[in-house]
Amino acid sequence: MGFKERLKEKRVEAGLTQAELAEKVSVTARTIQNYEMGTRKPNSKVVADIAMALGTTVDYLLTSADIYVEAAREKGGAKAARDIEELVGEVTGLFAGGQLSEDALEGAMRALNDAYWMAKEKNKKFTPKKYRHEGE
Repeated sequence: MGFKERLKEKRVEAGLTQAELAEKVSVTARTIQNYEMGTRKPNSKVVADIAMALGTTVDYLLTSADIYVEAAREKGGAKAARDIEELVGEVTGLFAGGQLSEDALEGAMRALNDAYWMAKEKNKKFTPKKYRHEGE
């Protein structure tokens, strides 16, 4: 069960409409609808606000895959988040039918995440200087 399903489950348990939850976390009802449909993903501050409003924890709402994607978004922007989301989806799909423990799956996702960031760092030297951001 992913973020969108857990969000809806907890919202319904709390007896809140999308509009009521949106008001509690200072977003629009459309934003909550998009989160529940899976077309948008909240940033870490909004997830924390939602968890508090619903009387649950961030850890319950987010899967380990969601945490990696959000960390990538904060560290490298939208493109990095899409890349990590694609990697996580492929890893999860690769092992979906097998007998891999949650710890082993988590280890595989962590290793791919680390490899992604190492490759990104290593490839910086191939970016022309005029396209590099300050501090690189």
